[in-house]
Amino acid sequence: MIQLAQALGYIVEETNVIRSELYLADEVFMTGTAAEVTPVRSIDDHELGIGPVTLTLQKAYLDTVRGVNERWRHWLDLVELGAVAEA
Repeated sequence: MIQLAQALGYIVEETNVIRSELYLADEVFMTGTAAEVTPVRSIDDHELGIGPVTLTLQKAYLDTVRGVNERWRHWLDLVELGAVAEA
């Protein structure tokens, strides 16, 4: 995700934050293998919006894992359809 964000021109800074800082954020998202790019809609009943950065990164991620984005194709392990493993 960091490499995708940087490629899209975003400045990425890794830092620890405290909960109250999240309340002030314009956008918050989680990312990971299962989460992919998932917007966080609220923190402790404090509503957050889903903004353009989250949506842009979500699209870039999905385009990458679906093989749409050629730039990151080397990250994928392609599986041939119809291939059957023998027991």
